[in-house]
Amino acid sequence: MKPLNLSKIYSTVLLSGVALLVTACDKSETADPAVSADTAAETLNSKQSIKHHADMFSGCYTVSKDEPPQIKVSQQTQGLVMQMKEPKSANRVWDDPEPLEPIAIDKVSKYFSVDEKNVEGVIGRPDRVFVVAQVKQAYVNIDPTLDSPYLGYILQGSNTIYKVECDDTPADELIENPHQNKEGVGNIVIKPAGKVES
Repeated sequence: MKPLNLSKIYSTVLLSGVALLVTACDKSETADPAVSADTAAETLNSKQSIKHHADMFSGCYTVSKDEPPQIKVSQQTQGLVMQMKEPKSANRVWDDPEPLEPIAIDKVSKYFSVDEKNVEGVIGRPDRVFVVAQVKQAYVNIDPTLDSPYLGYILQGSNTIYKVECDDTPADELIENPHQNKEGVGNIVIKPAGKVES
């Protein structure tokens, strides 16, 4: 019977211990609980913000109080989107969805002449061709220029817009205007953004 070689046993045990230590160090560096918690909180805040804005803005809008809906905002699988009414010849009621995103309330003055403290929320297309803000009802009650809590910024112009019931009637059956642009609704033309630069 051969005697045990203790030096080989000690070397094997020592190398195994070092390997475990290195592996443990690597794991603690890649799975920093503080970083993971921050990332999880950021993701949760982003999801809550999108849900909050979807609850606030989902619905249909028109630019004139007495006109039917022209723009629809909804929550779809790809996120918050806008769609515009199509003419009957398009064989569909709404065009392809364009993405919308929450905008920081402190940026509201870039689009509307209203103080940020009077605003509930702001959303817009990434190219900012279309932006909507919801103003606090208390402010609407004291500002004689507002008769709706929604403000729309469309193609570099801003005005009050109105939230109305959605319908499925094509655009050209709703608005009979000889000067209507065939590419848009009424006098609104918003082209698809295509690839949005970041």
